[in-house]
Amino acid sequence: QASLDTLAMLGGSLLFTVLFGLPLGVLLFLSGPRQLFDNAPLYRLLSLVVNVLRSVPFVILLILMIPLTELIVGTSLGAVGAIPPLVVGATPLFARLAETALREVDRGIIEATQAMGASTRQIILAALLPEARPGLLAAVTVTAITLVSYTAMSGLIGGGGLGDLAVRYGYQRYQPDVMAVTVILLLVLVQVLQSAGDRLVMRFSRK
Repeated sequence: QASLDTLAMLGGSLLFTVLFGLPLGVLLFLSGPRQLFDNAPLYRLLSLVVNVLRSVPFVILLILMIPLTELIVGTSLGAVGAIPPLVVGATPLFARLAETALREVDRGIIEATQAMGASTRQIILAALLPEARPGLLAAVTVTAITLVSYTAMSGLIGGGGLGDLAVRYGYQRYQPDVMAVTVILLLVLVQVLQSAGDRLVMRFSRK
């Protein structure tokens, strides 16, 4: 059950992290220096928000978000209660990784798309995102692995999953065998995610 809770937290938080983080990353890229919507004040504001959220230790973020989490999902406990802080903690990371992936796209492709009269929406959907796909998939992989560690930390405040199992049984009840099993399961999960991510990156990479 703890493994299933961890997978549920990982899947739910990763989905919302990508849904929120990708548009934020695109906006960071477009408003950056010498980009389509070069806007220094907006870029500095977005960068400040992203950097502030990234600098808050996740354990502290878990505690700070308890009232907001209860307001959003009705509880701060269990797998459901862990998803909002997981999303808030991982979205800035994914947004910054997405921005980096978009910066690696050949500028000539964007200029050629502009020259053909494409709209901004078409440039983003038909040129930027497809060309940045390998980098974005790598960003999703890194974010997913980071979320695995975050789900483990959420066990400190009753977030459920393998982290909660390790804290309640492995640490508080002094059962090192339970702790060892949870660590092994988390290692296996990370290896599976990394292998799957690497295969996807290689499949969609043109290099």
